[in-house]
Amino acid sequence: MRSALLFDLDDTLVVEEPAAVAAFEATARFASSHQDLDAAALATSARARARELWYATPAHPYCRRIGISSWEGLWCRFEGDEPDMKWLRDWSPTYRREAWRSALADVGVDDLELAHELGDRFGKERRARHEVFAEAAMVLENLSSEYDLALVTNGASCLQREKLAASGLAGYFATVVVSAEFGVAKPDPTIFRHTLELLNCHSATMIGDSIRRDIEGATAAGLRAIWVNRAGIERAEDTPEVTEITTLADLPQALRSQDGMGA
Repeated sequence: MRSALLFDLDDTLVVEEPAAVAAFEATARFASSHQDLDAAALATSARARARELWYATPAHPYCRRIGISSWEGLWCRFEGDEPDMKWLRDWSPTYRREAWRSALADVGVDDLELAHELGDRFGKERRARHEVFAEAAMVLENLSSEYDLALVTNGASCLQREKLAASGLAGYFATVVVSAEFGVAKPDPTIFRHTLELLNCHSATMIGDSIRRDIEGATAAGLRAIWVNRAGIERAEDTPEVTEITTLADLPQALRSQDGMGA
């Protein structure tokens, strides 16, 4: 039986947070072409206002359980029959409008029509920014001959599968586990154990960028883990003792070293 590798998606294989920030900035620049306003201040305010609305919604416990972020909510289609997902789908037009309406008010602009337009614009700007880390495809190609590869990602099914399809990496993963489909998100150990069951294996290594969700969750489930620390974040004292890399290009060597240590 071959060994298995479990990969995170957002900010491990594909660019997520920087793409969202860029979409806020582009949407704000669009607004500044229609109103005399500070685009940088509007982009910052929109992120903050969206977060406030997101945390206040009755569906937030569900969003937290499956791992949908406030900025993802601004462009997710919320497809599916889950009652909370249906509620979010109905609420999302209001959410998008109000996030931008409040942000516009913060920079001294009262323009409901523009707020509507910005709510739609953000989704277009974010979808124009699907980006894969340059080394991802080659690394997956090389590793696929030796390992069974699975993807374990938090978020709404429609959005995460859209990102995966846009990445061009879907063909490397026969097994894809999305938290909304399973019912709980990383770092809950059960999502990792469920993935192992689908792979029909008892051990694997998780590769991800989040210490809490990917690394601590995987180690709690009894898996090995490799932390993709592109940002050079200082390791906290209570961080699990795991291998750390700064680029996926270093992953094959990290795996060989890990195997050599019998970790």
